[in-house]
Amino acid sequence: MHSAYWYSGLVGGGLSAFVSLVVVGSLIVGGAGAGSSDADAAPAALDAHAGDPAVQAIEADPEAPPYVLRDPTAPPRASGELHEIELVMTERPMTVADGFAQLVWTFGDEVPGPVLRVTVGDRIRVTLRNPDTNTLPHSIDFHASLVAWNDEMRSIEPGEELVYEFEAKYAGVFMYHCGTSPALMHIANGMYGMIIVEPPGGLPPVDHEFALVQSEWYLGAQGATIDLEKAASATPAPDLVVFNGVANQYADHPIEVPVGETVRVFVLNAGPSVDSSFHVVGTIFHEVIREGIHLREGNDGNWGSQAVDLSPAQGAIIEMRFDEEGLYPIVTHAFNFVGRGALGLFQAGDGDPGTATEPGDATH
Repeated sequence: MHSAYWYSGLVGGGLSAFVSLVVVGSLIVGGAGAGSSDADAAPAALDAHAGDPAVQAIEADPEAPPYVLRDPTAPPRASGELHEIELVMTERPMTVADGFAQLVWTFGDEVPGPVLRVTVGDRIRVTLRNPDTNTLPHSIDFHASLVAWNDEMRSIEPGEELVYEFEAKYAGVFMYHCGTSPALMHIANGMYGMIIVEPPGGLPPVDHEFALVQSEWYLGAQGATIDLEKAASATPAPDLVVFNGVANQYADHPIEVPVGETVRVFVLNAGPSVDSSFHVVGTIFHEVIREGIHLREGNDGNWGSQAVDLSPAQGAIIEMRFDEEGLYPIVTHAFNFVGRGALGLFQAGDGDPGTATEPGDATH
């Protein structure tokens, strides 16, 4: 099994090296796993941000509620050809990292919004509701649709609703998000999600399926919305880069899979501004569908993929297997963000954290 200590060499020092070393090293050597208590869990990235000017003015709140773990399991494909979906938009507090709460805006009371899964040729009829308890107008834009921007994508005020209907004509992993001005603020404050459109006949069955959305948090004051001025910088420097809304949640709670079975991951980079280089340490992707480009298992030459590059609003379907029992870190290979929350773990088999090898034994 691979050791995580070699991260310090790859990152080259500083915050990301320190946090990666502490988070992954403590999980492997200390034995943290899916069954660990919160006290044994890896620290959030911001615990080590004391010298970071972007975070210096925002102190962790020991009274902040614990974050809610997001189940990464992908939903099954919806049956039938017409899907009636209700999406209620909410404005509520959410803990986005240990000790850090923000006033987020959501679809379906979740960040990211619920994962939707349909097939090419299906019709999707979404009733979008903006409750009168909200304070702002909101809207929705499905990248899987072919509709006029000034029709279904229009903003609705608190107390209003809108029906957004479209036929899914193209397969892919697509983003949906709020497009109300400023769209940057609405996306960065939590209003984004994934819709999976499978090709006619569906995808081949695999053993396990997960959905991971990478996104950014530009922290505002505790309990307030995100800092739009930070988010609007021409050189974006997010305080957190996360999978499924919360920093390090799958490092604290590794995703368990058996050894040797096929794992499919639907990946979306919701941004709003930073590229992703999705990588799982210790394995190679044998099948990748990225924005319609297909790397097939068993291709001539037996080509594989080490990382999948995704600009904001791009998605992919990735398949892999884990040949050995142990822990396999999930990261963006832009390592300056691993120490800011873009870190998770697959635990293949029992994991056996006590058998970690020495740093020099890691090969990639």
